[in-house]
Amino acid sequence: MVGNTFGHIFRVTTWGESHGKAVGCVVDGCPAGLDISSEVIQRELDRRKPGGRLATKRKEEDKVEILSGVFEGKTLGTPISMLIWNKDVDSRPYEEIKDLLRPGHADYTYLAKFGIRDWRGGGRASARETAARVAAGAIAKHLLARFGVKVGGYAKEIAGVSCNVDGMSFEEIVEKAEKSDVRCPDSEAAKLMEERIIEARREGDSVGGVVEVIVKNPPAGLGEPVFMKLDAYIAYAVMGIPAVKGVEIGAGFEAARMKGSEHNDPIVIKNGRIGFATNNAGGILGGVSNGDDIIVRAAIKPTPSISKPQRTVNFRTMKEEEIVVKGRHDPCIVPRAVPVVEAMVSLAIADAMMLQGLIPRCLQG
Repeated sequence: MVGNTFGHIFRVTTWGESHGKAVGCVVDGCPAGLDISSEVIQRELDRRKPGGRLATKRKEEDKVEILSGVFEGKTLGTPISMLIWNKDVDSRPYEEIKDLLRPGHADYTYLAKFGIRDWRGGGRASARETAARVAAGAIAKHLLARFGVKVGGYAKEIAGVSCNVDGMSFEEIVEKAEKSDVRCPDSEAAKLMEERIIEARREGDSVGGVVEVIVKNPPAGLGEPVFMKLDAYIAYAVMGIPAVKGVEIGAGFEAARMKGSEHNDPIVIKNGRIGFATNNAGGILGGVSNGDDIIVRAAIKPTPSISKPQRTVNFRTMKEEEIVVKGRHDPCIVPRAVPVVEAMVSLAIADAMMLQGLIPRCLQG
C-alpha cells in the first residue's frame, strides 16, 4: 500500500488502524534546533480527540509519546517518531455487520483494491488516522510560527447554517472558535448549528459542513510552476483527509459566477510594498503565493455511519440486505475536522517554504 507519506522535504508518514493497538507517524526533514515539547503537540491533539457533548462517546486520551528525534527539548534533525495508543476500542458492534458493505464508507473500495479489509471501525480508512496527521501538523505549525506564519481555522458552515466573520481579526476568529462547541466564532450561527446537529442525531442521521483555514503572514513566492502550484499542493493535502469532498481557494466556486472585473484583485501599495485591495485569489496567483492571507475551504461530508436503515449488499452471499450501523459515531465531524485541516495546510506550507529555501535545515545559531 503506497500513499502513506506526504511531503518532499518536510515529510510525514502515518500508520495504524482505527481499532488497532495504536496510531502514529514519523516526521522526517524537520530542521534541527526547533524548540518542541510533547505539550505543544498535545494541545493540537486535544482539539481533535473524541468526546464532548456533540461528538462520539468514544473516549481516547490521545496522549502522544515522542519516541525519537527530540533531545533536551530540541529537534535533532533526525526522524521524529510519535505514538498514540488506542485505549477505548470496542469492535463488537462491527462483528454482526462485518460482511455488509456500509454505504458512504470505503468498505467496498478497499475490498476491491486489496481483497481484504479491516472491518473494525473502518481500519486504515477511518478518521482515527487523522490523529497522526494532527501530531505531525503540530510540529509544522510550531515551525511556521517561528517564522511569523500563523495557521488557524473554524467551522464556516454546518448543516446549511453559515457563520459571519466580517470585521473579525484573525486572532478574534481563532479565539472565539475555540470557545465554541462547534468551533464557530459567530455565536448566533453556532447556536443554530448545534440545534441542527442535535436534531440529526435524534433522527439517527448526520450532517456535514465547511471548514475554513487561514494562513496569516505567508511569504510571497511559495509554489512551483505548473505541476507543483501551491494551491494544487494545498488541495492535494486537504483532499487526502477522510470525508473531504471538495476544496476551495479564495473565492473558489463563486469565481465561476463573477466577472473578471469583480474577481480581479486591484494591485495597490500597502505599507510601502505591493499588495492587493481584495483577496478573491485567496493569496495565490499562478500557483504562487502573493503574500496575502491564504484562504482554504474544505467541504466535509456528513458522517457516513448513521443508525438509519440503509440498503446494501452482503459480499459473502451476494444478496441485498438492510444495514443499521451501530457503535459510537459523531453526528457531525466538522468541529473536530478543523485542527485536521489546519494540520494538513501547515504541512503543505512548511514543505513549500523549505523547498523555497526560506526555512533552513538547521535552526541552531
